[in-house]
Amino acid sequence: MISDSQIPTSPADSRHFAARLALFYGATFSIVGTYLPFFTVWLKAIGIEAFWIGAIVAVPAVTRFTILPMITAQAERRNVLRAALISLAFVTAIGFTCLGFVRGPLLVLLVFALTACAWTPMVPLTDGYALKAVARLGLNYGPLRLWGSASFVFGAIISGVLADVIAANQLIFVVAGAAWLGALSGFALPRVAGSGLQAAVPQRRTTLLRDRRFLLIIAAAAMIQGSHAAYYTFASIVWRGAGLGGSTIAGLWILGVLAEIVVFALSPRFTLAPSLLMLIGAIGAVLRWLIMAHDPPLAVLTGVQLLHGCSFGLTQLGTMGLLLRNVPTHVMARGQGYLTAATGLMMSSGALLSGAVFERGGVAVYYVAAAMALGGAMLIGSAARDLNRSPQPVQPHSAGAGG
Repeated sequence: MISDSQIPTSPADSRHFAARLALFYGATFSIVGTYLPFFTVWLKAIGIEAFWIGAIVAVPAVTRFTILPMITAQAERRNVLRAALISLAFVTAIGFTCLGFVRGPLLVLLVFALTACAWTPMVPLTDGYALKAVARLGLNYGPLRLWGSASFVFGAIISGVLADVIAANQLIFVVAGAAWLGALSGFALPRVAGSGLQAAVPQRRTTLLRDRRFLLIIAAAAMIQGSHAAYYTFASIVWRGAGLGGSTIAGLWILGVLAEIVVFALSPRFTLAPSLLMLIGAIGAVLRWLIMAHDPPLAVLTGVQLLHGCSFGLTQLGTMGLLLRNVPTHVMARGQGYLTAATGLMMSSGALLSGAVFERGGVAVYYVAAAMALGGAMLIGSAARDLNRSPQPVQPHSAGAGG
């Protein structure tokens, strides 16, 4: 066990550290792999209407700009990232288990809201924890993060198989099982002392929200990633309505994430500026949603899913690269919290709007998504030159210091 006073310095220790962090990424992201493909299918199966589905799915995004920033700030300020991650993982597992025993839109909304308060801070806290290691130990972000994506694939495969053999109103227990695996994996998470991962450039905690470049980065990322709200909320329902089986639906989700995994795996070889990676990601998102708005046949849809490597993967890499250029490591978790809060605001707004648009226009909801991604592309494109002049302590996609 790596104690708070023992930050790994040898290559062997760093590899051991990376392996245990990758394990936690994998275990916790298995929750997302079971949640995204079939949570809305479960909601519909227990009698929740489209408007309420949109409202319930928007809850995690709402917690991202309300509860989440407070949790990430407190965990970093008190130097308890590991303890916070373990505690939040157990509360998340309990919450998803309880969901299996409640019915009615208001009660489901309440229990899910409490669960989301614990679940949503886990990703930014883990990313903040990982970026501290990227900056201090010279690890690669992409190869670490790809285990989360790989675990998503595994979770989607399992849930896809189970969706064809168990009742749809029992699918929530698949998500709960994944959440318990994530909770137990937290005990293997290495300890990282905040003092061992100091910032390259001193900066007061309050200056992040007064930094124009930081605000631009999180605004652009929020618009591009937030454009996925319609996809996350209604893709499985549309595909199910088109007669696709559970295994096919899971396969479509998996195909998108496989493209994301390839991007993360190859990221140490990327030499493009982070802002350009984000711009390419945004353009890929616009193209993806415009095609989805025309309800393409399965053959076309299969190819379109590969654009997830751009719309999510390249956007994520570019965002992390810009954060490492602009945010000191001692406030990295706080910066991740603000990023996730901004994304949550866009995601919740997108999910609520998608619920209303989908009820009237069906797949036309993807035009809303395309407009959001286009806004992000225009924002990051207009400031790319300025952002590329930022200080460059570490890039997560560089060969030497991160994925």
